[in-house]
Amino acid sequence: MLRIWGRNNSVNVQKPLWCLEELSVPYERIDAGLNFGVVNSAEYRQLNPNGLVPTLEEDGFVLWESNAIVRYLAAKFGAGVLWPEDLRERAEADRWMDWQTTTFWPSIRTAFMGLVRTPPEKRDANAIEESRVKTAEALTVFDRHLQSRPYVAGNRFTMGDIPMGCAYWRWIALPIERPPLPNAQRWFESLQKRPAFAKVVPTPLS
Repeated sequence: MLRIWGRNNSVNVQKPLWCLEELSVPYERIDAGLNFGVVNSAEYRQLNPNGLVPTLEEDGFVLWESNAIVRYLAAKFGAGVLWPEDLRERAEADRWMDWQTTTFWPSIRTAFMGLVRTPPEKRDANAIEESRVKTAEALTVFDRHLQSRPYVAGNRFTMGDIPMGCAYWRWIALPIERPPLPNAQRWFESLQKRPAFAKVVPTPLS
C-alpha cells in the first residue's frame, strides 16, 4: 500500500493527503515530525536525507517534496481529473503550485511561526506585522488572477488548487487582520465544500 510519512496537520503533508482523498486512493499515514520525532532516525534519513515531511513510499519507490508528490499522484491516479491533459492548463496549475512555494509561503512563514510556534512573550511583533503585510500584498496578485476564473488553472479544480488551498487555510486561521480578497475568498469557499478538503485540511495549527 502507498505510504505517507508525516503528521496530519503539517501544511506540506496535507497536500498529498488531500490529493489522495480526492482520488479515493487507499494509503497508510505514519506520524512523523515535530513532537512525533522519527525524522532524525537513521531509518527515516535513508528515505529522506533532509529529515523533513512528507515522504512517499510506494513499492520501493521513494519521493519527497510535497508538490512533487502531488504531481506524481495526480499524474498516476488522476490523469484528466487533477492532472490536466491540456499542456497550457497543466502549466497554469504548475505555476501556482510553484508560486505557493516561492512567494506565498515565504511571505507568511514569519507570521505563522511567530503566532503559532512562539510563546507570546518571545514574539517579534514588528516581524509578524511585516510578514502579514507582505502576505496580503502577495495575495492581491492571487486575487486578481482569480477574478476571471473559478480555480487557479481555469474552470475546474486541479492539482494546482491543492497547495494554495492548504496554505490559504493558514492565512484564514491566523489571528490577524486581513484585507478583502473577494475572488480568493470565493475560491476558498468552494474548496471548503469539497469533502476531501474538509477531511484533511481544517485542523488546529501547530
